[in-house]
Amino acid sequence: MADDSALVLFSGGQDSTVCLAWALQRYRRVETIGFDYGQRHAIELQQRHVVLAAFRTLDLAHDKLGPDTVLDLPALSAISDSSLTRDTEIAFAASGLPTTFVPGRNLLFLTYAAALAYRRGHSTLIGGMCETDFSGYPDCRHATIQSLATSLSLGLDRQVLIETPLMFVDKAGTWAMADSLGGSALVDLIIEHTHTCYLGDRSIRHDWGYGCGTCPACELRAKGWRQWTSTKPA
Repeated sequence: MADDSALVLFSGGQDSTVCLAWALQRYRRVETIGFDYGQRHAIELQQRHVVLAAFRTLDLAHDKLGPDTVLDLPALSAISDSSLTRDTEIAFAASGLPTTFVPGRNLLFLTYAAALAYRRGHSTLIGGMCETDFSGYPDCRHATIQSLATSLSLGLDRQVLIETPLMFVDKAGTWAMADSLGGSALVDLIIEHTHTCYLGDRSIRHDWGYGCGTCPACELRAKGWRQWTSTKPA
């Protein structure tokens, strides 16, 4: 497997978009993978194509951005009881986790990504998992991700590296990273085209982008925007 290429888990949201920019700055060849798992906010599947097309117009792409793959994982929706796969209230469950938690989602995503990376010759997977500003999902934690990297390496008999550039970065830092990687062009792309809202709402345009403005994903994105814009140089 090559050390100069990477496969980015790309949803079309803010975090994975920043991770894609991060990867393009570091690797000679970058491909993307997305998943249709019956998510409530399926509009992200439409937006990810818009974002990828816009990326190809940015200088940071430098013809490094390769093919995109989308895998259908309907079984994940069938076996989960989550507010991201059901039209139910977003709240906290008795477990203490938010009802938006989809058990096993990132574990499955990374496993499928590793299988594709094996065939495509990539040594590194890159994901936007974060345990700083997040909803408490256990499959977003550093320990979870790195233990999975170990298991995948053993199971494939090849080293699998999983990079998580945002793991210890808050949402304000994510906006700042976007600015440092691609300047106003990348920040504007994130605002206009990426999708984060759990409810799939793109009818309301805020200064930080589109969304309902009240779900946990919108609140985190908006809070990070306010923090970053209040501290960045004019």
